[in-house]
Amino acid sequence: MNVNLGAPYEAKLRRIIEKGYAGNQTEAIRQAISTLDRQIEEEEAYLVHKAVELEMQEIDSGRAKTYTWEEVKKKAGLK
Repeated sequence: MNVNLGAPYEAKLRRIIEKGYAGNQTEAIRQAISTLDRQIEEEEAYLVHKAVELEMQEIDSGRAKTYTWEEVKKKAGLK
């Protein structure tokens, strides 16, 4: 794979290597991709947690209807 980063990013890449955070360009790019992937995973987990929190507030306040497992099966025609 050949990637054209452009001058500003190439300069950043050189600084990262010069400071010793990565041994070469490939290593620096791998670290950057891994970091971005981890950030995305953390953000997705946060958003799911926040959505569950909001739904639980709806349930606790009585604004959302809840069903027992038996009610769900009956509605689905499973019993």
